[in-house]
Amino acid sequence: MKHTSWLSIITVALGASALTFVLAGCKPGDTPAPKAATADTAAPKAETTKTTASTPETFNLTYSIFFPPTHVQCIEGKNWAAEVEKRSGGRVKITVFPGGALTAADQCYAGVINGVSDLGMSCFAYTRGRFPLLEGLDLPLGYPDGLTATRIANQMIQKYQPDELKDVHVLYVHAHGPGILASKKPVKSMDDLKGLKVRATGLSMKIVESLGGIPVAMSQPETYEALAKGVVEATLCPIETLKGWKQGEVIQYVIDSSAIGYTTAMFVVMNKNKWNKLPPDLQKVFSDASAEWIDKHGAAWDEADKAGRAYVTELKKESISLSPAEQERWKAAVKPILDNYVAAAKAKNLPGEAFLRDLQAALAQAAPKK
Repeated sequence: MKHTSWLSIITVALGASALTFVLAGCKPGDTPAPKAATADTAAPKAETTKTTASTPETFNLTYSIFFPPTHVQCIEGKNWAAEVEKRSGGRVKITVFPGGALTAADQCYAGVINGVSDLGMSCFAYTRGRFPLLEGLDLPLGYPDGLTATRIANQMIQKYQPDELKDVHVLYVHAHGPGILASKKPVKSMDDLKGLKVRATGLSMKIVESLGGIPVAMSQPETYEALAKGVVEATLCPIETLKGWKQGEVIQYVIDSSAIGYTTAMFVVMNKNKWNKLPPDLQKVFSDASAEWIDKHGAAWDEADKAGRAYVTELKKESISLSPAEQERWKAAVKPILDNYVAAAKAKNLPGEAFLRDLQAALAQAAPKK
C-alpha cells in the first residue's frame, strides 16, 4: 500500500470544500460577489454630462429678466433664449425668471457678475453712477422711435467698448421709444410742472429737475402702486408702459414731450466666466442670435408704443400736445444736462464729448429727409 502525504490529503479536502460551497450557494450572511454593471443596474449618472465624442457637454443657464412675463420685451427675451437652445441642438438650456423673480431690477447686473443668474436683462439707469459713459445713451436728444434708439445704442457700445462693461459679456442692448410725460394732472407748460412729483430713473431724474418737477427715483415695477397711492403724481416713460405695466389705469393725461425724447438703454449680458466656458461654436450661436434680436427688440418697442397709445385712447385719457414755442422752451431747459454730461465724463477721463457728438450725428442721419 502506497503512503499518501499529509499535503495531498489537505489539498483534496480544500478542493472538495470549495466545490460544496459553490454547489450549495452563499449562506445567509455571506457577502455576494459584486455584479458587473449593466444597462439595468448601472449607477445613476451625474447631473453634469461630461464631454465625450458622442455626448457633448450641455450648459444649463438661468436668465433673470425684470419685465413681467406678459410684457413684449420679456416675450422677445424668451424667444431669443428658445432660438439659442434650438440652434445649439439642445446643448444649451436656458431657464427664464421674469418679473424680477431671481434678482430685482436694480440688482440684475450685479447678480450676473456674482453668478446669481447666468444671464440678465435690465436697465443701465437702475444702477446710477456705475455706467458714466453709457449715461449718454439716455440723454434727452429727441429719439424718434425704439428701433432707432436700439440700433444707435448697439453701434455706440460696439464702437467705444466701454471699460465699465468689462465685468460681463455683452450680448446686445435695446432701448425704448421717446419718453413722454404721463400725469394725473394736466401739464400744458413748464409752469405746470413746478412742484409736481414725477417718477423717473437715471438721467431722466435730471430731466424732471430741469423742467421744474420733483424727481422720485423708482423702477417700473414700483410705479403703478406709487401712482395709485399718490406717492408720485406723474411718470416720465415711454408710452408703451401705460399698457405694458398697466399704468394707463392710474393716470389721466398723456403729454407729448417727444421734442426732448429720451430713451432708456437696457442690457442683455452674460456672466463672463460662463461665457468663457462655452466652446467657440456655441459662442457663435449666442452672438448670431443676439445680432438678429437687436432689430426684433427695437421693432417690438415701436409696436408696443402703438399699442400703448391705443390703450390710453380706449381708456379715454386726454392727450396734450405742446405748442412749438413750449417745445423749444423744454429743449432749452434740458440743454445743461448735455453740457453736464460732457463735463462729468471729462473729469473721469472718458470721451463723453465724442460720444455725444456721435450720438447726435447718428440721430441726424436717422431722421427722415424733409
